Amino acid sequence: MVTSNGTVVSLVGDSSAEVLKGLAALRNVEAVEFAAAGASELVSRISRSHASYFVSDADPLLHVAAAWVEFYDDLVSLETLSLEAETAAAALQSGATVMPDYYLVLEPETVEGTWRHWWFGALARKAPTRVLPVPGSTAQVRALLRQLPTGRPWGELAAWLRGLPYVVPDTV
Repeated sequence: MVTSNGTVVSLVGDSSAEVLKGLAALRNVEAVEFAAAGASELVSRISRSHASYFVSDADPLLHVAAAWVEFYDDLVSLETLSLEAETAAAALQSGATVMPDYYLVLEPETVEGTWRHWWFGALARKAPTRVLPVPGSTAQVRALLRQLPTGRPWGELAAWLRGLPYVVPDTV
């Protein structure tokens, strides 16, 4: 099980690389671009970090999210979504990856279609205070970091991941 000394935050959105660069200059913030680190390196860095905030663009549910969106957009099969959900559940249970404490969705007004239902429906329904919309600027993210609310734990993710095919976009 991966433990962190600080708050782990995942930035989602087109401006995440720019925001990460701006956050890297702050004390008590370790900002890492996922493209620069593999999953195992990222988990290792999270566990070694002594920063108050570990912020990256890494999303352990990226493939699950894409499969869920594509399933409801009639682009992939139920088997694809189920496979991605099982793979993510196994990675989370083994400690090969870790869920962030928060997802900050940058520029939420630009999120379209079924992706909006993923971020602000399916995922937010699991832990509403852990998926937060924020303008895509370093200053706005910095301000939000200082006042992150306490969220309920993610809880059991494996069962939730397996139930995703039954989480219909228009109902969440």
